[in-house]
Amino acid sequence: MSSTSNKILVLVTNHATLGETDEANGTYAPEITHAIDVFNKAGLEYDIASIKGGSAPLYGTDAEGDDVNAAILKDKTFSTKIENTLLASSLELGQYNAVFYPGGFGLLTDLASNEDVAKQTASLYESGAVVGAVCHGPAGLLPIKLSNGKLLIEDIEVTGFTREEEVEFGTIDKIPYVLEESLTRTAGRYVKTAPWSEFVSKQDRVITGQNPASAHAVAVAMVERLNA
Repeated sequence: MSSTSNKILVLVTNHATLGETDEANGTYAPEITHAIDVFNKAGLEYDIASIKGGSAPLYGTDAEGDDVNAAILKDKTFSTKIENTLLASSLELGQYNAVFYPGGFGLLTDLASNEDVAKQTASLYESGAVVGAVCHGPAGLLPIKLSNGKLLIEDIEVTGFTREEEVEFGTIDKIPYVLEESLTRTAGRYVKTAPWSEFVSKQDRVITGQNPASAHAVAVAMVERLNA
């Protein structure tokens, strides 16, 4: 592809609540931190961008026993980037060869329907970029339409947060819609495994993970595909 560096674009939500409730939300921290940990260890640079730019909301920052999450949250480079996310509309896309959508319920409200960001990701994909997403992150793939008029995922297999997981997490009645149902209607095929188990679907340059436990594996698969 045309990018001049090995750099990953991480797209995060600006929406700070769970749907229309007043419950604090945003991007689920372990899903971005575990991926960043993999990218760092692979020697890959990354930028974090959002629709509005500026400080991006995180939740799950106090996950007990998660040393990776704690370490990345304390990392000065990461904290500076998440507190000062780039404005998506101002990005120079040629510098990226991968895009990653970490999950979090906030994404269901903005990135899942934002056509401008979707067009940017479509452009990157068509120039050869790898596209990864985990948990609710695959919602960001829903509006992506390619230049041939087809949706990015309409002919491919994807996974994402399941209805069962929403029920067990207590969010089924608070979310704008059930991601599993939207992916089932839109994608060529929706696949899943038992709730909370690590599970990744790899379709050439589109890599999706089912839940928080899959964030590390999605990032590893992205790095492997970039190095292929």
